[in-house]
Amino acid sequence: MSVPGASTSLRRDEAERRAALLDVTGYELELDLATDEATFPSRTTITFTSAGGDTFVDVKPLELRGATLNGTELDPATLHAGRLPLPTEAGENVLVVDAVMGFRTDGEGLHHHTDPADGRRYVYGMSFMDAAPSVFACFDQPDLKAPYTLTVRAPRDWTVTANAPGTEAEPGLWRFERSAPLATYFVTVVAGPYHHVRDEHDGIRLGLSCRRSIAPHLDADAEELLTVTRQCFDEFHRLFGIRYPFGDYHQAFVPEFNAGAMENPGCVTFRDPLVFTSRVTRGARIQRAVTVAHEMAHQWFGNLVTPRWWDDLWLNESFAEYMGNRVAADVTEYGDTWVHNAHRRRQWGLVADQRPSTHPVAGNGAEDAAGALQDFDGISYSKGSSVLKQLAAVVGDDVFVAGAVDHFTRHRFGNATMNDLLGSWERAGAGDLTGFVDGWLRAPGVDELRLDRAAGTLRRVPPAAHPAERTHAVRVASAAPGDATWRVDEVVLAGEGTPYDVGPDAAVVVDAYEDSWSWSAPDAATLAALPDLLPRTTDPMLRAGIWNALRSGVHAGAVEPAAALAVVAAGLPSERDDDGVSVVTAWALGRLRAVVADPEDLETQVRAAAEVVVRDAEPGSTVQLAGFGAVVATTEDEALLRSWLVGTDLPPGVELDEALRWKVLVRLAVRGATDADELDAALAAAPSAVARTEHSRARASLPTAAAKEWAWARFTGEARVANYEVEAAGLGLWQRGQEHLTEPYVERYLTGLPAAAEVFSGWLLGDVAEAFFPLTARRPEVLERVRRLAADPDLPGAVRRRVDDMADELARRIG
Repeated sequence: MSVPGASTSLRRDEAERRAALLDVTGYELELDLATDEATFPSRTTITFTSAGGDTFVDVKPLELRGATLNGTELDPATLHAGRLPLPTEAGENVLVVDAVMGFRTDGEGLHHHTDPADGRRYVYGMSFMDAAPSVFACFDQPDLKAPYTLTVRAPRDWTVTANAPGTEAEPGLWRFERSAPLATYFVTVVAGPYHHVRDEHDGIRLGLSCRRSIAPHLDADAEELLTVTRQCFDEFHRLFGIRYPFGDYHQAFVPEFNAGAMENPGCVTFRDPLVFTSRVTRGARIQRAVTVAHEMAHQWFGNLVTPRWWDDLWLNESFAEYMGNRVAADVTEYGDTWVHNAHRRRQWGLVADQRPSTHPVAGNGAEDAAGALQDFDGISYSKGSSVLKQLAAVVGDDVFVAGAVDHFTRHRFGNATMNDLLGSWERAGAGDLTGFVDGWLRAPGVDELRLDRAAGTLRRVPPAAHPAERTHAVRVASAAPGDATWRVDEVVLAGEGTPYDVGPDAAVVVDAYEDSWSWSAPDAATLAALPDLLPRTTDPMLRAGIWNALRSGVHAGAVEPAAALAVVAAGLPSERDDDGVSVVTAWALGRLRAVVADPEDLETQVRAAAEVVVRDAEPGSTVQLAGFGAVVATTEDEALLRSWLVGTDLPPGVELDEALRWKVLVRLAVRGATDADELDAALAAAPSAVARTEHSRARASLPTAAAKEWAWARFTGEARVANYEVEAAGLGLWQRGQEHLTEPYVERYLTGLPAAAEVFSGWLLGDVAEAFFPLTARRPEVLERVRRLAADPDLPGAVRRRVDDMADELARRIG
């Protein structure tokens, strides 16, 4: 893995000074990808005007061959921390930078992947958050947008796709049209022997691509993906009346991608596990459709109009999250998208909003780009989406959309701030939004909505550290004992309390349909009633609301683990949403298992409930598939696991495929019923990107000292592997019941984490800090050491934040 040397993340004040000085006219990029597998020549020509004076260009090369400004040679020795000083002249300037860059394997910069299935090489660009300068020299900040003209030399059997349409001018030489104005973090190139599917809709040329080894799977799903794309384009065009402005629309599924996807105009990149090579649940298909819609929403929210600085990243992500869910629910076959969102995304945001690192949706205080990367979290996505959904309900959808259209029109191909958007909404008729903005967008934290039965009141309990005035309009569901009919009341909670009278034994779910951003926990009477009520509750959204209330209660320490387990054991067998089955079982076997008195009993109860799901579900259904995943994860019968591994004794409707094979192997590894030789042989027999990642997880999960050392070598960089494998090793390392083996790694993590920044950077650095965190070391003295580590000012900000959040999680698990 080639990672650029130490560099300085751009601060906001530096960006403001540079933006005041410069106006970038255009970029010409020349990349030579046909040289070797480790490095590539990169030549950048930037034309810009300047008010005159000193500034710098961002560039992170392995070798700076040379640079000229207005024909005058610049001294390569002045390059420091990724910055090359520029003495600009007043008026027009031309900068030429000739460098050698390194391919990377951490999912950033120009990522290089060799497919284990067939040995073919693939490359893609991820220029996000400080990564662009490791591909080309640039003024790397979101408000210095400019058009790009790209030339790429590549091996002759490769295809090359980029932000603008292009052609192969001669064998191996690709030239691309001048793009629309782009921020540096949007610039991408996707190159390799990719398999392509092409189509056209409403005058827009569409494309899909993936590695050749998974081409049959893309072909099988191409019509579904293209249909979702067509439907979403039609709906966004209908809503906004502004056509997609970036030419072709290509969706590239690329290996070892860190995020779900990246919205690069003209060439969106997706993690290629979204090309399903094994059977998946309906929930996985919903998530993929929502991801497609989310990235399409970005073409307006973020690409056409880009935030001036990262403190307004919600103008990108909150809108794309809301519009992606909304449009997928409204126009695709996945009308139950909001139920999926409740299961998969709600807790992500609620938990983040209760962490020490909570921050406002808007104006998050990001002082540099590296710090801003950590705010791409459940608050900016899930909470922001929920708040925008609330805003649309408050001002009316016509006003909400009209304000967005005004915003796009006024700032087309430019940059804007939250105040610009608020002005657009107010012009559209929203009125004064000060109160809404102050309470929901500028104030961090989440309110608890709590039922006070004795007082006959619903109370709003703001977080003590971040009190704010907020009004909640919610639906409250209640049911009398023995009656499966839920009564639903619309309630507005303003101030500290609102009257709500209910019987002493009735079950009550506050904000049952998740109309507002809040959390609530079931009280004792509700917990007592749910084992009887939940199996008879058929409304999928209400069930999701109940499960979320239970999960919130456990997280906050407001629900006893034993009571939560009783609800899971009674309610899981009746779950008919595969997201519900997958999410609840994963939560029970993870978070709930960590705090119950008897983890083995929990596994037994979850397995029994999951076996009922498998038995009662239609054979071959995705609900059955989700249930069987939980059965595999809890099975103790090693002979049965062995039979499943060869495809025998499986329930009718369940078939052995790659994903199931590796689930069984991981389970065998956790139980010590396999060894490294068998796992290595399984990978060698059927090598693939999926198998390589799961092999890493399984090897690290083995209950042997050698396995833990094998995993740790990936943390230290002694064993250099790609990002997915590093994270999988960390997640496999810490297994409950293996504390006698992992105990030495508690100290090694605490003392070795500061050095991780010498091995990893950017996105992966934070992920590694979290994946290798000793979460099974549930002791107060470990917690105290972790808190001291999180307070170390010499620790990179991204690492400090992850450790601080994990310390909060460890404290909650200790109790």
